[in-house]
Amino acid sequence: MTVRLWAELDSAGLADYRSPESVALLPLGAVEQHGPHLPLNTDTRIAQGLAEEAMNRCPSALPLLCLPVLSIGQGIEHAGHAGTLALEAATFEAVLYDLGASVARSGLRRLVLFSAHGGNLAAVDTAALRLRRDFGLLVVKACYFDFPPLADAMPERELREGLHGGALETALMLHFDPDRVDVTRLGHHPSIEFDALADHHWLGAETRAARFAWLAEDLNPSGVCGDSRLATSALGARLAGHYGAVLAGVIEETAGFPLDRLKPPPADPQR
Repeated sequence: MTVRLWAELDSAGLADYRSPESVALLPLGAVEQHGPHLPLNTDTRIAQGLAEEAMNRCPSALPLLCLPVLSIGQGIEHAGHAGTLALEAATFEAVLYDLGASVARSGLRRLVLFSAHGGNLAAVDTAALRLRRDFGLLVVKACYFDFPPLADAMPERELREGLHGGALETALMLHFDPDRVDVTRLGHHPSIEFDALADHHWLGAETRAARFAWLAEDLNPSGVCGDSRLATSALGARLAGHYGAVLAGVIEETAGFPLDRLKPPPADPQR
């Protein structure tokens, strides 16, 4: 059995890919500012690209169905920049819940929510728990930011600082969509953690024990942080292969998860 795209099947054909081990993969992106060098659809393009990398690495016998990329996410932290298309957290959570409910009604019990945008994760957490409760779904939450970093890919500071529009996202875009990267506008945008909060030990944006709620401009007035000058297309290819392999492993383990260890689904789902 080969990997198929959900939207390319018809209703009857979906039955051929429905089994106790079937996994639905929902890639989650965003449309928001990424500085002067990257397009607004950076997170969506990375979500799509890494999903494709993972699908190419999954065994052909694994019944995997990839849903259309959800391109609009929760992006209120970037709403101060023109071009950002942002859903409120409650709206985005409702969209995730409705899509998960559709997967459950189609007879699948395994769903991977894979995000390439950190702002999506709070709503993902809540929607996943509601889907678990209401439909008995196994919902696996994954974001490539949480995957182990590629060894020696970039300096330690950039691993911590490059949260938005830095070397990581720029390199991946140079691999997936190089014509959309303006290499004449690469630069270094220091994060607040390395200047105003340099003497703080516990409090930070994302990489310390206690995190404050931030808008993109709080990290750097440009709304970008990190050093995109470190990015190359070769680095992007290595990163894509690395993160795609990790995601493929997540999908395979989701297919093999022992559902009998979970509470059975409700006899009368709420929706």
